Amino acid sequence: MDVRPGDILVMKKNHPCGSNEMYVIRSGMDFKLRCTGCSREFMIPRNKIEKNIKKIVRNDEEN
Repeated sequence: MDVRPGDILVMKKNHPCGSNEMYVIRSGMDFKLRCTGCSREFMIPRNKIEKNIKKIVRNDEEN
C-alpha cells in the first residue's frame, strides 16, 4: 500500500474522540499519525493500520 507523509487516511473504525480521519506524519515499518479531530499523535505498526484503512486522500500540493 502506497501511503506517504501528508496523506489523510479515512479509517474503518473511529478514534475515541469520534473522528475517523488520520493525518500521516511519518510512514515506514511504523506509521506516526495525528488524529484530525483531537490532534493526538500516536505510532502504530504498519500491519495493524493497513487492514483498517478505508480510503487514502492524497495531498498533492507539489510545486
